[in-house]
Amino acid sequence: MKTKALTVLITFTLLFVISCNSLTQNNVEQQNVKNIIFMIGDGMGLNHMYAAMTANGGTLALEEITHVGLQKTYSASRYITDSGASGTAMACGKKTYNGAIGVDIEKNELESILKVGEKNGYATGLVATSTITHATPATFIANDTSRGNYEAIALDFLLTDIDVFIGGGLDNFTKREDGRDLTKELEEKGYTVTRSMGELAGVTDGKLAAFTAEGSNPRATEGRGDMLAIATKKALELLSQNEKGFFIMIEGSQIDWGGHDNDQDYVVTETLDFDKAVKVALDFAKADGETLVVITADHETGGMIVLNGDFDSGSVETVFTTGGHTGQLIPVYSYGPFAELFTGIFENTGFKERFEKAWGIITE
Repeated sequence: MKTKALTVLITFTLLFVISCNSLTQNNVEQQNVKNIIFMIGDGMGLNHMYAAMTANGGTLALEEITHVGLQKTYSASRYITDSGASGTAMACGKKTYNGAIGVDIEKNELESILKVGEKNGYATGLVATSTITHATPATFIANDTSRGNYEAIALDFLLTDIDVFIGGGLDNFTKREDGRDLTKELEEKGYTVTRSMGELAGVTDGKLAAFTAEGSNPRATEGRGDMLAIATKKALELLSQNEKGFFIMIEGSQIDWGGHDNDQDYVVTETLDFDKAVKVALDFAKADGETLVVITADHETGGMIVLNGDFDSGSVETVFTTGGHTGQLIPVYSYGPFAELFTGIFENTGFKERFEKAWGIITE
């Protein structure tokens, strides 16, 4: 009798645990993500990341991610993509031709995930270490047939209600062929407009248009300092004041430039700089519990290969196989609720739909 009773008790306990786990899982599935932080290390392939990890003694903040996937980056016009086509694919969910900004192969305007968020009541933001009108950030907010139309792209900022944007490119807003000063027009729309990193600390609420350079920002080692991490923290502080949540894209733009230059030190220092911003984002997500962080690149630049290294000394030996982009599969790192959506191998057009699913905008 005792044995039978014990068996019944064990069986009941197991059924109770399984039932509780099932209920917990169902509750988790019903909870949508509140905030989405999308981080793009422009040109950052797996070897860029591992070279930086080696130089940093064998560790990065990026290692705290919980899920890993791979994305295919080819464009509609070429096997080797550029940032315009890849950015458009990630932001808008459609393959397009190299050089396009938020338009499809027939040059029809596309709706980005940033605009979807805005339409659904989420706060939105962009941060970049390049000009804010450069290809990758532009694909999230602008619609243009050419990535080189910087002044037209700047105008598109006025056609949205983006809450925060921080980056270089002041001249595209002020020294324009049409004579307009778009910073004044931004102020008329209720933005606080700043022209230096030192002014950020004084902005504690409201809309922010922060210009950190007239053109592109300098390298992290040549005067930019911790601009990206500081800007990321300020943007998250402002955007999190929206009770519904937010979407932000944060770009470490100059990893790509180091790859084009075949400059190992440039690549490593910019990747480490990007990792500082990754830490800010992951710390926010860990404290918040309702934030999805996705980290990837738009393509790989330089065909960089790690030949040798030493974690103790931080020395690393690499070689570059090209001065351009390559067609490599790109890692996708994710953390937080719905991080599992970004595992496996998928097209770069799959980001937008997955973000919408995490928000609950798409439920199928």
